[in-house]
Amino acid sequence: MARPLRTDAKIVIGAFLASGTVHLVRPEVFEPLMPSWVPAHRDVIVASGVAELVCAAAMVLPATRKVAGLASAALLVGVFPGNVKMAVDALQGSNRPLQAASLARLPLQLPMIRGALRAGRA
Repeated sequence: MARPLRTDAKIVIGAFLASGTVHLVRPEVFEPLMPSWVPAHRDVIVASGVAELVCAAAMVLPATRKVAGLASAALLVGVFPGNVKMAVDALQGSNRPLQAASLARLPLQLPMIRGALRAGRA
């Protein structure tokens, strides 16, 4: 019998459900975050949204939780360059709340990755 999911894993699942939905419904929100070296921005945004939703659903199911935890951690590492770009771009502007939020988001990737990995061990 699978162990219950920890709170941090549930947070990752919730974040992926919310973010994945926005990726599909309003992909233009994420276009400014895309580094210029990433091809086919819109396609990558939609694909990453689908990946987030699939990972979230798979982390809920005990039979797929291990691979989903690893895939979720890899996805979080993969989108990190977009988070860095967002922070760098924000620092070039004058919007202090955006600067604070985008900088605070960077270290939050580590507990999100840890939560995904823990989901894989549940």
